[in-house]
Formats: sequence, C-alpha cells, structure tokens
Amino acid sequence: MPAWNEQETVGNTVREVLGQEQGYDVLVVDDGCTDRTSIEALRAGARVLRLPFNMGVGGAMRAGFKYAREHGYPSVIQVDADGQHDPRDIAKVLEGLDHADIAIGARFADTGTYRVSGPRRWAMIFLAKVISRLARTTLTDVTSGFRAANSRAISQYIDHYPAEYLGDTIDSLVVAIRSGCTVHQVPVAMRQRQGGQPSHNPAKSALYLMRSVLALFLALTRRRSHILPKEEMA
Repeated sequence: MPAWNEQETVGNTVREVLGQEQGYDVLVVDDGCTDRTSIEALRAGARVLRLPFNMGVGGAMRAGFKYAREHGYPSVIQVDADGQHDPRDIAKVLEGLDHADIAIGARFADTGTYRVSGPRRWAMIFLAKVISRLARTTLTDVTSGFRAANSRAISQYIDHYPAEYLGDTIDSLVVAIRSGCTVHQVPVAMRQRQGGQPSHNPAKSALYLMRSVLALFLALTRRRSHILPKEEMA
C-alpha cells in the first residue's frame, strides 16, 4: 500500500483489508510523508516501511516488491491508501494469478459505475487498445493500480519499476509484457476516494493524453528485463 500524506484514509483502509477473512498481511510504504500516515497505519495494524524522502509511486512500489521477495511472499497486490480499491475484491484479483503473472482489477469491464470523460477517457481507450495487442488479450483498464503479481512478476518489477509520471502503470506493464509476463484482467467496482486530495487536478486533464502517449512511447523503447522461466520459479 504506497502512501503519501494519506493520514485521513490509510487507517480505515488498512483496517478494511485486515478485516477480510483471508488473513492478509499489509505493508504500508510511507513515501516520505510529512503527516501522520505512518502513525495511523501502525495503529490500524499494518507493517510500515518508511522511505527517507518522497520517491513517487514507482519508488514506493519497488521498495514494497523488494520487501515481499526478501520475506518470501509468493504473491502481492497493490491497494491504494485512499480507499478507492474495495478490499472485498482483493481475493478476486488474486485469483487472477491462476491464469497469468499479473492480474489487473479493471474498472471498465462492465462492473461498477466508475466513469471518466474527456482526454483521460480518450487516453485510456487508446492505451488499452495498444497494450491489449502487446499482451495478446483484451484489457480495458491498463492504468489501474489495483494489481496483483506472482513471483515472476515481482522479480521483473524489482528489475524495472519506473518512477516517472504514468510510468508506474503504463511503463511497468509494457516492460513486464515484453519481458515475458502474462496479464489477465478481473472486473471490479471502484469506489470514490474516501478522503484527502485527488492526485490528478481536473484542470490539467487535457495533459493526460499527451503524457500517456509519451509514457507508452518510452515504455516501448525500454530494454526488456530478464525473468526466470516459469519452471525455474517453482
């Protein structure tokens, strides 16, 4: 659970995840927070990894993946600290790993009422079409951060998980696919942010399209990462 100044929501989000009957472990990566995010996460029962300064979502996620591998976790899932990802869907997204190395909780797959419009929607449609071709499967929400990864994907992410804007979603997914990871999407219903400030300013939504295309172009020019064959990961 990467978090940057999410003191209003992180505690309740952690409690919701820990309240699921599957008995998940929760690691909150404090990405250089200047508020009470770490304190609220600890109080709620999470383990907390504090970064010395703000590294962005990509840096926080890479730290989390390293923690997972060092502690022997066979699979992980990213859940946003702002409460948009419904913890009741975690089990469903993790089950997607039965079919692929990466499972995406998809917002636009005929489940839920989450909607976007304008340039953001155009960008998402374009990106989904291009990356679906790369992945050789139908994907509708390639910018979703609600993702699960098995041990193969974890190793690949540690080798390459960018910190650039949109890199943590578009770039990381494209390089993972080009490195041999398979992808499967699972329909989920997204919730509204439960508190705090949204990470995207609506006034700047017109820039999303250009940044998305740039992120995709950069991803396609990245070197492929080496990952072990499936039989060697067993």
